Amino acid sequence: MDYLLITLLGAAIGSFANVCIYRLPKEQSIIWKPSHCLRCKKKILWYDNIPLFSYLKLNGKCRKCKKKISLQYFLVEFILALIFLTIYLIFGMSTTTLYFMIFSSIGIIIFFIDLKHYIIPDSLNFLLMAVGLLKSFDPSLNTTLFPNLVNSIIGGGVGYLIIFSIIYFYKKLRNIDGMGLGDAKLLAALGFWFGWKAIPCILFFSSLIALAWVLPSLYSKRKNLLSKIPFGPYLIIGTITYVLLLDQIKFFI
Repeated sequence: MDYLLITLLGAAIGSFANVCIYRLPKEQSIIWKPSHCLRCKKKILWYDNIPLFSYLKLNGKCRKCKKKISLQYFLVEFILALIFLTIYLIFGMSTTTLYFMIFSSIGIIIFFIDLKHYIIPDSLNFLLMAVGLLKSFDPSLNTTLFPNLVNSIIGGGVGYLIIFSIIYFYKKLRNIDGMGLGDAKLLAALGFWFGWKAIPCILFFSSLIALAWVLPSLYSKRKNLLSKIPFGPYLIIGTITYVLLLDQIKFFI
């Protein structure tokens, strides 16, 4: 029963994440405006807004206008449901589980917004920073996974300065912006969460994954070296990779 409730919670948070993904880039309210079909603008009734179930029941279409609903809505709900269940299976009922659930919820919103719009809203970065810093005051903090307050603060500073330096020197050399400050703020937030020692690993994994994803496009000439590529999603995936491989990384260092 616990596993089912946690899975449903993840799907429900995923439903709210979808609202944030759509509305935050448009600077719309994520609370007061009722859910509606993006095509016909009709209000979506509660029984058509049940996470996962409603999408499948309606065959991914609006009940009113029969237009297709983006598969993204189902994917976000499914991914967060799976992530929440996985976190609970690993860490059980604990504050660590709560922290990772918060992190994954904000992370997936950042992932999809940056992937689609090439921006990371400051509100999300600052929220991630705040939670990452405040959790360091928790006396029951799992210090195997999370840094203490000092390392958290240093991590935030190091994370921001690395990306900011890349932006600054690339601008000086090429007179174009290579990355955005949103990426710098995101890496600062990740530094607050996982400490300064995690930053090189996160950057390594993120860059490796980005390179593996982009190389086929470069080879086929669908993209070139000046093409705009959102780095936020890769930072999120790189961080997840770091957490999953943390035991092996600590063995080597």
